[in-house]
Amino acid sequence: MGQDPLALRSRRTILKQTLAISALSFTGLGALSMPSISFAASLSKEERDGMSPLAVIEHFKLGNLRFRENRPVKHDYLAQKRNSIAGQYPAAVILSCIDSRVPAEIVLDAGIGETFNSRVAGNIINRDILGSMEFACAIAGAKVVLVMGHTRCGAVRGAIDNVEMGNLTSLLDEIKPAIEKTEYSGERKGSNYDFVDAVARVNVDMTIKKIRKNSSILKKMEDQQKIKIVGSMYHLTGGKVEFFNV
Repeated sequence: MGQDPLALRSRRTILKQTLAISALSFTGLGALSMPSISFAASLSKEERDGMSPLAVIEHFKLGNLRFRENRPVKHDYLAQKRNSIAGQYPAAVILSCIDSRVPAEIVLDAGIGETFNSRVAGNIINRDILGSMEFACAIAGAKVVLVMGHTRCGAVRGAIDNVEMGNLTSLLDEIKPAIEKTEYSGERKGSNYDFVDAVARVNVDMTIKKIRKNSSILKKMEDQQKIKIVGSMYHLTGGKVEFFNV
């Protein structure tokens, strides 16, 4: 089944508006509403390849704005499902936490075929996830590697409190270096969510550094400006996805 021409034009329109509307946000006009748009087709190769890594990030910023304002795009998921059977052209690969309150596709208002997604407690990196990211970018053409932490993260709190339980113990050990690296003058306990959030942000930064260190493929692609590896924090209160290292 081919793409609906009207849906295709709508998607092209919103992608073209992305950078312009994002620029308005810096002048205090970022609250301008975009028209209601229906995505009845999945992201095409032409559309994805026509976007720079920065454009992809701005596209997701606008999606998160729509999420926070409760005006998501009218996704026709069944049409997107049918349309993507023959091929997929995601714009980004996202590493986020397993937390049920942080569904990346929903908080970024993304449809079927827009993102590769990997979820693990504490959004830690390992060899399997790195291989998946390399496939997503070097083979499938994704433009952005996005590491998404979040506030009040239970995995981070568990690492701070030295929780030990089966295989979870070794997972939390991967987060503990971020605790040591976090500069914080207040109470350094898991019951202090300001400290938990500070550690979670450092954990995102350290995950990004591990990606660059342990994947020569992704590091080279970033050096060649074919992709961007960036971090973000999802705020449970308010629902904002805060991007950094862009």
